[in-house]
Amino acid sequence: MDTRKKGIILVTVSIFITLVAAVLANKGEKESTRTIAGSGKVAVIYLTGTITSTQEMPIWGAGSSTGLTMKYLEDAEKDDSINAVVLRIDSPGGSANASQELYEQVLRVKKSGKKVVASFGDTAASGGYYVAAAADKIVAGPSSLTGSIGVISTVPNLEELYNKIGYKERVFKSGTFKDMLSPSRPLTPEEEEIMQGIIEDTYQQFINAVAKGRGMSLDRVRKLADGRIFTGNQAKEVGLVDELGGKREAIELAADLAGIKGEPEVVEYRRIPGFIDIFQRFGFLSQKPLFYPAYTTIQF
Repeated sequence: MDTRKKGIILVTVSIFITLVAAVLANKGEKESTRTIAGSGKVAVIYLTGTITSTQEMPIWGAGSSTGLTMKYLEDAEKDDSINAVVLRIDSPGGSANASQELYEQVLRVKKSGKKVVASFGDTAASGGYYVAAAADKIVAGPSSLTGSIGVISTVPNLEELYNKIGYKERVFKSGTFKDMLSPSRPLTPEEEEIMQGIIEDTYQQFINAVAKGRGMSLDRVRKLADGRIFTGNQAKEVGLVDELGGKREAIELAADLAGIKGEPEVVEYRRIPGFIDIFQRFGFLSQKPLFYPAYTTIQF
């Protein structure tokens, strides 16, 4: 074997070992809390990235905090020393089911007697807004992007590609619609009707959640729920947010709603970045997943 081939093999093995170490380091990362002294406690919990049902951070994708966010909300619900919660959201949305679970958990935090204020970062759209709608109040930056109230699902059709490469399938099924999401053929009119029915049902759930959380009529929400996005400024004008401001203003509002006198004690719950996050920060790993699921999901 010549020197050049040995060098290539050595570099490849080194990269592989480094990536494995990064993954293991990331899996072993710890959670942390940072406390700022004061009277009365306000917990700051972060919801970042795509909302998923996965409880762990994807190995090759941008970090999603969904699992930790749920855990921290559950902790806040049970912690009698916490008076209020600020849910800091920077998410474009994601899984409809995961968004609904977070929404319900926010309601449980409120039911425990704590005030909840949603605070928007750059983006709190679609499923991100769904979760926020459960809060007592919503604070957004003037240029935060929000709204995008709607539902989407994509069904791939790879029939032409399969024909070109000579790929064929034999399908054995127990019912007419068991393979209706197969990428090897187009949907039939009946299957399209079924899918659209699922979209409409999930969309109605979204509208109901916003109407309930924001105290708005269904008709008013529908007029805003055509998938469009709003700036924080625009969202305040149409009633989708209550105040303009950043995290500091959200903390002050939460403390005020909870009846905390003076400066509150702020407890921040957040994930300590793992080794793999450092790779992503310097551009060595893609910020987007390399592989997407072959099955269809319903997303906000």
